[in-house]
Amino acid sequence: MDDRERALDTAHRRAAEFLDTLDDRPVWPRASLEEMLTAFGGPLPEAESDPAAVVDEIARLADPGLVAIPGGRFFGFVIGGTHPAALAADWLVSAWDQNSGSSRLTPTTVAMERIAGRWMLELFGLPSSASVGFVTGGQLANFTCLAAARGAVLARVGWDLAERGLRTAPRIRLVVGADRHGSIDRAARFLGFGRAELTVVESDDQGRMRPDALQRTLDQGRGPLIVCLQAGEVHTGTFDDFAALLPIAHAHGAWVHVDGAFGLWAAASESLRPLTAGMADADSWATDAHKTLNVPYDCGMAIVRDPADSIAAFRTGGDYLIYSGLDPWDVTPELSRRARGVPAWAVMRSLGRSGIETLLDRLHANATAMARGLAAIDGVEVVNDVDYTQVMFRLHEDDATAALGQAILAEGTAAVTGAEWRGRATLRCSMSSWATTTDDVDRTIAAITRLVLT
Repeated sequence: MDDRERALDTAHRRAAEFLDTLDDRPVWPRASLEEMLTAFGGPLPEAESDPAAVVDEIARLADPGLVAIPGGRFFGFVIGGTHPAALAADWLVSAWDQNSGSSRLTPTTVAMERIAGRWMLELFGLPSSASVGFVTGGQLANFTCLAAARGAVLARVGWDLAERGLRTAPRIRLVVGADRHGSIDRAARFLGFGRAELTVVESDDQGRMRPDALQRTLDQGRGPLIVCLQAGEVHTGTFDDFAALLPIAHAHGAWVHVDGAFGLWAAASESLRPLTAGMADADSWATDAHKTLNVPYDCGMAIVRDPADSIAAFRTGGDYLIYSGLDPWDVTPELSRRARGVPAWAVMRSLGRSGIETLLDRLHANATAMARGLAAIDGVEVVNDVDYTQVMFRLHEDDATAALGQAILAEGTAAVTGAEWRGRATLRCSMSSWATTTDDVDRTIAAITRLVLT
């Protein structure tokens, strides 16, 4: 074998070894950042090294600092595992090394992403003519959609943002919910909106924007308007009432954006679809595939109802670029990038419509089973209504809740992550992985029971 074949063979062997340990290894890393800096540090070598030996060294040194995200008991943040078809397809993406911005340059990967986007629009019940841009994740998806929204609402009042810039443009009202995800604020900052410029609308006890509060807020102003709604609040998993909120926003001339990093996928399940009722009437939607669809990092999608608004925000020009209809670089901020939509195509092709629905229903069933088990532990309170995939729980005292969170990670059976909800410490359990079984749920409940009662 040549250097490339030996390096790939070593990577395959070492990857398989890691995946084989997932059921038994501690879920949380056993090494600190400082230890990993020491392991990988030292001076840059003067001489060349054998590629296969370097890959083997990476696997050996990295192992203590790896988190078992691909396993069935990682419930931290909102992070999916990696479906086998998506993992293998991602290896092909690296081997192919296609710069996937132009359909003329890389027709295979652009075609696969275009079909993957089309399948997603069908699953979500969104307009088939919408643009779908593959970006790094929910953060860039929100940024991409809001950039298109900014240009579009200014164009409606006669302001050409690309020509005249933002400095003296009409003021845009950016209206957000009190329990929005932090990526909305960060995207707004990237787009020139300061925190003091955001108009915040009250939400209910589960984090849903209140329609009466939105009505009062929008009645108090005029001019270019963007309203951000949410499909899947990151703590409770709750969904805004789109059927009530969207008519209010559109009656005031707003562009409505839906942040649905993991929540948009509920539309792919007949039983969960009512959570998304009315969502399809929005103007843009942000979601991830590396959450609920279980593809490798990174893969987010920015969906815009009218592709012309995407083109207005992102088409570059440039006399050396080759344009052919609506290309990937027309609908996202990137020109050069990997073909991150290919694993999304692979997992949807592997699961099919019924398999995706089964995945969604299983994630929800695992969440409800986890909530029942946690609620049965003396002293544990489940805080949220488990309508989707999120379970939030706590003990009576904040310090005890935080200590329990640290103890769970140290014990190693599972990983949950801490948060704060309505001023109280909580622990969040997100059901996001295809690999989670009922045994994983039972083992996690048993471990938490032991920790609480000792």
